[in-house]
Amino acid sequence: MVRLRPLDPEQAPSAAGALLTEIIDRHGDAGGMARTMAHSPAVLRGYLELSRAMKRVAVPRPLSEKISLAVQEWIGCAYCLAAHAAAGRSVGLSETDIELARQVTATDAREAALIAYAVRVLAEPSAITDADIAQLRAYGWSDRLLADVVGLVALNQLTGSFNLVAGLEPAPAAPAA
Repeated sequence: MVRLRPLDPEQAPSAAGALLTEIIDRHGDAGGMARTMAHSPAVLRGYLELSRAMKRVAVPRPLSEKISLAVQEWIGCAYCLAAHAAAGRSVGLSETDIELARQVTATDAREAALIAYAVRVLAEPSAITDADIAQLRAYGWSDRLLADVVGLVALNQLTGSFNLVAGLEPAPAAPAA
C-alpha cells in the first residue's frame, strides 16, 4: 500500500520540482520512486547524484546488477528486485543468473565471493576482516572495486529502504499471451 504519494513537478517543493522536470524532459517520465522522493529535495538530489556517480564504477554492469539483486533480496524490496531483474536481463543476465544472485551466489566463484561481500557490507560491515579483504584480492578484485561495491550497496540501501517506507510496489505483471 502506498504510504507516500508520488508528486508531479508542480506539486513538489521547487527544487525537487525542477529536478523532476529535468528527468521528465530527458527520459519522458520520472518514475514512481523519483516522484515520491520529490517530497524531500535533499533525498531526491542525493539519490540522483549517487546514482550518476555509481554509473562510473569499475564493477561491470552485469555484475553490478547481480550485486543489486542480492542486496535487494536481503532488504526485501520487491520494487527494486523487479527493476534490477529487468535491468539484469537487459544486460544479458539469464534467469539462472538472476535467481543465483538473489541467493547471494553465482556460477563463477570469483563473482560469488564479491556478491557475498556486498551483502556483508550491508548486513555486517564490522565483521569484515583483513582476511576477508585478502581473499577478495586473491580473486583479483582491486581496492577500487571493493570500494565501489560499498557505494553500490549504499545506493541500494537508500532505494530499497525508501521504497519500503513509501510503500512502492512493482506494477503487476502483464498476463501471458
